[in-house]
Amino acid sequence: MRNGSEWTEEIRNEAEKILGYRFKNAELLKICFTHKSYSNAYGGKNNERLEFLGDAVLELCVSEQLFKRMDCDEGKLTELRQRYVNKDALETAAKRAGLMRFMRFSGGEENIRGKTASNLFEAVIAGLYLDGGMRPVMAFLEKYLTEDDTVNYKTLLQEYVQAKIKRKPEYSKACLRADGKYFCTVSALGKKGEGVGESIKEAETAAAESLYHNLIKGNQL
Repeated sequence: MRNGSEWTEEIRNEAEKILGYRFKNAELLKICFTHKSYSNAYGGKNNERLEFLGDAVLELCVSEQLFKRMDCDEGKLTELRQRYVNKDALETAAKRAGLMRFMRFSGGEENIRGKTASNLFEAVIAGLYLDGGMRPVMAFLEKYLTEDDTVNYKTLLQEYVQAKIKRKPEYSKACLRADGKYFCTVSALGKKGEGVGESIKEAETAAAESLYHNLIKGNQL
């Protein structure tokens, strides 16, 4: 949807069929699918505030289910949670549900690239939560959200460190070694991790993975 398209009763019914829930507040449902480009052009509210709430609700739901189902330590639980709540996992879930076809936006397709799909998924979660509580949220997540096999260790490390202190991990400037690979270090919480990779990004990711596992191991002693 785009450029002033009306939010009809038919569209509402189609969206609610996918969500598996009938909204009591129809306006809230519409806001869930309203991009800021649309509200900037035509007025009204957009879904950015809902993204904020949806992010927190998503983490709580996934954390609770992992806590109940998995008998493992905090570090492993945190790593597993990241596989469900990262951008790629949410984007895949949004595509599986077909949420983007209901998005109200203005301008060209470039306005809804990047994190739009994952942000929309979070906004929908917030809408379900505000209108119906945890039950429709859990049913929606069970149907569409799946684990992403990749782990973003830079994000995982940052989340772990910032839960302890209000500072980010500090990465050194990557240097190019004689063998053509990059070397990088990262420091946080009094410990250091080292990484080597074909690119600066790979080196930083390897360093983050090393430090993250080091911190988790130390926390278990």
